[in-house]
Amino acid sequence: MLKTLGAQIKEFKKDSIRTPLFMILEVLMEMMIPFLMASIIDDGVEKGDIRHICIIGAVMIVAAFIGLYAGIMGGICGANASAGLAKNLRKAIYENIQRFSFSNIDKFSTAGLITRLTTDVTNVQNAYQMLLRMFVRAPISMICAMIMSFYINAKLASIYLIAVIILGAGLFFIIYLVSGYFREVFKKYDDLNASVQENVAGIRVVKAYVREDYEDKKFSKASYNVYKMFVKAEKVLSYNAPLMQFTIYTCILGISWLGAKMIVVDELTTGELMSLLTYCINILMSLMMVSMVFVMVSMSMASAERITEVLNEEPELVNPANPVMDVKDGSIVFDNVDFSYKKGNGEYVLKDINLDIRSGETIGIIGGTGSAKSSLVNLISRLYDVTNGSIKVGGIDVRDYDMETLRNQVAVVLQKNVLFSGTILDNLRWGNKEATKDECIRACRLSCADEFINKMPDGYDTYIEQGGSNVSGGQKQRLCIARALLKKPKVLILDDSTSAVDTATDARIRKAFAKEIPGTTKLIIAQRISSVQNADRIIVMDDGKIDGFGSHEELLATNEIYREVYESQTQGGGDFDEKGGAE
Repeated sequence: MLKTLGAQIKEFKKDSIRTPLFMILEVLMEMMIPFLMASIIDDGVEKGDIRHICIIGAVMIVAAFIGLYAGIMGGICGANASAGLAKNLRKAIYENIQRFSFSNIDKFSTAGLITRLTTDVTNVQNAYQMLLRMFVRAPISMICAMIMSFYINAKLASIYLIAVIILGAGLFFIIYLVSGYFREVFKKYDDLNASVQENVAGIRVVKAYVREDYEDKKFSKASYNVYKMFVKAEKVLSYNAPLMQFTIYTCILGISWLGAKMIVVDELTTGELMSLLTYCINILMSLMMVSMVFVMVSMSMASAERITEVLNEEPELVNPANPVMDVKDGSIVFDNVDFSYKKGNGEYVLKDINLDIRSGETIGIIGGTGSAKSSLVNLISRLYDVTNGSIKVGGIDVRDYDMETLRNQVAVVLQKNVLFSGTILDNLRWGNKEATKDECIRACRLSCADEFINKMPDGYDTYIEQGGSNVSGGQKQRLCIARALLKKPKVLILDDSTSAVDTATDARIRKAFAKEIPGTTKLIIAQRISSVQNADRIIVMDDGKIDGFGSHEELLATNEIYREVYESQTQGGGDFDEKGGAE
């Protein structure tokens, strides 16, 4: 874990080294001042030596300014190092997430990843700054003060040693108890973030069903769980301050009482007693700082483990040693394919799939909910790997391709259409960042998106809000189809991506595809028979298996599932929106 996190310090190594050096210099200057103060009192004030007072006073001022400079520079370098580590951690986590396959992403909740990128990284940042500054400053300050105290008077200094042992034992016990609570609290943070994310994303549904009270209760419960875990941790930590205060005042009383007796019998000077009391405060304040560091580190350890978990997660899908960099054509072959989302548990989502699709064919895919239609097409662009068997695109196993090359030639419009904040042109150019405006307009014409874009005040420069909230579901689907077309793929997969489009517009889109991209293999998943009945061939899926594969006429004659769906959808004389859509 430390090696993984340490690798992200990178360009901030110099600041990470400078910070403790400046802290050491600051401590040395601070330790000199009580010793010099004792000299002023004993050799200057009591003997009436003004010259000695001036010289030592000047040395104290120089030491104070050096300590001030060291403290300021330590703070600046420490801030740079810790903030730099946080920056690199966020970048590394985000970049690794981008490399994840779908199966990797399935291991982490969205809220959990957000918590890792925000709260967890901030905890590690704060802990790192405290380690560079306080955890260097406090032990060195304590050791130096202890050495100086024993140099002045070993008998009185032994009081400090006893106090350090008692406080150290108490601190260790407190940290041991509180660590478990902090590990649990960040899991509760995930639940809290999940509640917020889900509510904001689905705010329209929440308001439509008047479920604000239910969502408030759900959030309150998640928030209360975080509160409860923090209260448990803070209750334990609350013993730290009283223990510190009790020890500090006991030490001061003990030194004052014994020191006064020693002064009376000339075993100790007044200046030495003042120095010892100053060193007493230094030692015990150093212990308090160490305790704060340990508390912060114990809290951040849970965060560090969660961050490391993401950083060390290796993508399950990787490029082969010598990847194929060109997709010959859009032919697709499934050869005895079995697929399971969880490897090794024997529960296959797809079972014994055998298909031979020619380049340029239009293939419809139909089946009930949960029949694994989406799982079937996700394997073609290698969003997941098959469990058994093989899939070939252009005559080559998809596992032998460079993944970027394959995915650029197998365009997928998924069920959940996502648009990003930016103009319509910005969103379209996700398909091809070099696409000209004319190419974008042509793609929108093919997907029938030009119809509504031309009616917008700013046309193709219209700003799309986050998540595409200012366009309808059908408009969003057509923009996503246009975006996929800009890739000029050899295989185009539409995963139920015209479900929000009326049948007349759906028909025009399919007609445009047949005319403008005849060489592209088109796989169309749909719930409506009208969306697939003109396809060259149609796949009927049932419970992860192929129940039928043929033309519309062949399936009507031979496949019971297809015939039942067809009859149920055509009993009313056709789809209700066909005429309206045409108009």
